[in-house]
Amino acid sequence: MKPNPVVWFEIYVQDMNRARKFYEDVFQCKLEAMAAPGADSATPRDSAMLSFPMSMDATGTGGMLVQMKDVPSGPGGTTVYFTCADCAEEQNRAVKAGGQIHRAKFSIGQYGYCALVQDTEGNIIGLHSMQ
Repeated sequence: MKPNPVVWFEIYVQDMNRARKFYEDVFQCKLEAMAAPGADSATPRDSAMLSFPMSMDATGTGGMLVQMKDVPSGPGGTTVYFTCADCAEEQNRAVKAGGQIHRAKFSIGQYGYCALVQDTEGNIIGLHSMQ
C-alpha cells in the first residue's frame, strides 16, 4: 500500500454559504467554486461544490464541500482530519465561526494531538498537530 491512499474527500453540507464561512474562518483559506465533472462549465442546479486550496504538485489530499439535493450532512460518516500547527488554534476558531467542540485537544502520544469539532452543518471533523 502507498503511504497515503487517500486522494480526495467530500464534506456534505446543507447551507453552502454558512459552511463556506465556517471553513474559510477556521482554516484561513479561500474556497473556490468547482464545476461538476462532465458538466458544461456549470454545476447542476441541485448541487454546489467549493474546493479547498490544492496543488497536484504538493503533498496532501484535495477535497471539497458539496451541497447536493437529498444528501444529508452530519455525524456518523467518515471523519476527515486536517493538519494544523497547533490544533488548539483551529479548535478555538471553529467555535468563533459557529461550530462546537466535540472533543477538546487531546494527546495521541508519539503521534501528536487531535481535536474533534462539529461544523455548522453537523459534520464532525478532526484536527491534528504535533504540538
